[in-house]
Amino acid sequence: MKKSDFNYLLPEALIAQKPLPDRDASRLLCMDRDTGQITDRQFTDFIDLIDERDLLVFNDTKVIPARLFGKKQSGGKVEILIERILDDHHAIAHVRASKTAKAGTLIELDSDYSCEVLGRADDLFQLEFKGENSLLTILEQIGHIPLPPYITREDDESDLTRYQTVFAREAGAVAAPTASLHFDLNTMEKIKTKGVQTAFVTLHVGSGTFQPVRVDDLSEHLMHKEYFVVLPETVAAIQQARASGGRVIAIGTTVVRALESASKNGRLEAGFGDTDLFITPGYQFKTVDAMLTNFHLPESTLLMLVSAFAGYAHIMNAYSHAIDQSYRFFSYGDAMFLGHDFT
Repeated sequence: MKKSDFNYLLPEALIAQKPLPDRDASRLLCMDRDTGQITDRQFTDFIDLIDERDLLVFNDTKVIPARLFGKKQSGGKVEILIERILDDHHAIAHVRASKTAKAGTLIELDSDYSCEVLGRADDLFQLEFKGENSLLTILEQIGHIPLPPYITREDDESDLTRYQTVFAREAGAVAAPTASLHFDLNTMEKIKTKGVQTAFVTLHVGSGTFQPVRVDDLSEHLMHKEYFVVLPETVAAIQQARASGGRVIAIGTTVVRALESASKNGRLEAGFGDTDLFITPGYQFKTVDAMLTNFHLPESTLLMLVSAFAGYAHIMNAYSHAIDQSYRFFSYGDAMFLGHDFT
């Protein structure tokens, strides 16, 4: 298939710029993977669509305030987006400036912090942060939440909590696992009360998730890498759910990528590392049975992933339906549940 096969026209007004007042107030489009049948629901109905045999797998990554603003010693403005923290004082980052920053360039940040450009790392830059404080401490003090490029407003204080899941614990992401943003503490308690089991993986979402596919021939696309961890207890929980006849329900495409990356040998195994798994139609899923996800950008790798999961024609029809019904799109938007038997 070609990149252009995954294009669609989205009215700008449907791009959610802010979260709804309540996390669970979103709408929920349910689609049967086999038939393509669509049902319009509310996210609060999700609890009725799962049972005690099912296992919900969440991504416990934590978004770091990865955007920094500074200036060169010459006075030129600089914007930094941390892509990956390497240790307490080193990171790989995007650096935007009027002129490309060269090795040795010192960048002055707020609160008397500074960093030095050590060199290039492909399209990114290697940075060293000065002083005794760790990079995470610096980001917590002066960093900004890195809202996606399609959110055109500046970040504000509310994004510190709303562009973060209620169970975030492993710092390292520069974008939220957005399907999980719909879950508040009350919903998590309802899941527990119903007897539905939960498990976690970690996948640190990188800014590459927003990068467009630049080649029309998908076989030529170079997928970005993201770090993931699948622990033995998550593998055991999945095996138990399967043994009881339950579904493995991935909460978000990041969970799908982590679990399927850990299943590359044909069966799920605990492990960790970088994944550049690119899932397109024709991919045979090994671990995931159902998926909760948000709506994704035209011609994006995530739209290709959900098309592989639920069928290209079904997904494109569902997106057309969502646009006609004025669903809210992207990170702060509404949700879609892809599975079977939504009665």
